[in-house]
Amino acid sequence: MATWDFSELKHHILICNGASCLRNQGDEVTNAIRAELNRRGLDEVIHTTRTRCNGRCHDACVTIVYPEGIWYKDIKPGDAKALVQSIASGAALDKKISHSYQHHQFVRNKENSVIKGVKKYR
Repeated sequence: MATWDFSELKHHILICNGASCLRNQGDEVTNAIRAELNRRGLDEVIHTTRTRCNGRCHDACVTIVYPEGIWYKDIKPGDAKALVQSIASGAALDKKISHSYQHHQFVRNKENSVIKGVKKYR
């Protein structure tokens, strides 16, 4: 496993590769975001991590950006360019936000039709 030097890191993108997200092009989303970061030379300042389920299955494919604390829903491979541009410019990709961290709590984006949650099976 590689060890990364995070001293120049500004953002961390968590890309869900759980079962529901994989069925909704999660692997392709991961590859598209990584290709766009590489194309723009942003690999040293924006790090990506594939995750397993993030618990927002109805919002697949879920992508989370930190330190902003923005949860994006319904990300497709074609959204990679706009997503990376929004992160690099410090703006949010508003039309895809499901939740964001504001004033020490997560807030649901009421402008988008966000599903409140999915019951987990035990």
